[in-house]
Amino acid sequence: MKIYIDADACPKAVKEILYRAADKRKVSLVLVANSYLIVPESEFITTIEVGAGADIADEKIVELTEQGDLVITADIPLADHVVTKGGLALNPRGELYTKQNIKHHLAMRDFMTEMRTMGHEGGGPPAYNNKDKQAFANNLDKFLTRYI
Repeated sequence: MKIYIDADACPKAVKEILYRAADKRKVSLVLVANSYLIVPESEFITTIEVGAGADIADEKIVELTEQGDLVITADIPLADHVVTKGGLALNPRGELYTKQNIKHHLAMRDFMTEMRTMGHEGGGPPAYNNKDKQAFANNLDKFLTRYI
């Protein structure tokens, strides 16, 4: 099992939690991004730098994901592709996307996108906070305890 991070927009606090988890649990952690990343030196942590462009990192993550892998992303379409391939996705706020719930999240995202194109303002998500960080850490730990 590997953990992939959609690293371009991933909060620093989430990355730090994942760095510690990779070393503690001895699980492979792969950060995929459009730019060079500085990561702690560890036999369990690697990076993949992809070319610039929309969804290039997402496409690489989908290509690499295998059944049972975990992808860290707030990108619901990416999460949908990962789940379709047999993986799971965990967003930085601690919500796990599975076969049972991903289509609902995708439909809600599409609905909100449509509302914005019709001129309705939705605001966007609230700022990332300590409660989100704790929810992510707790759900990551639950996932790793169950699958490793």
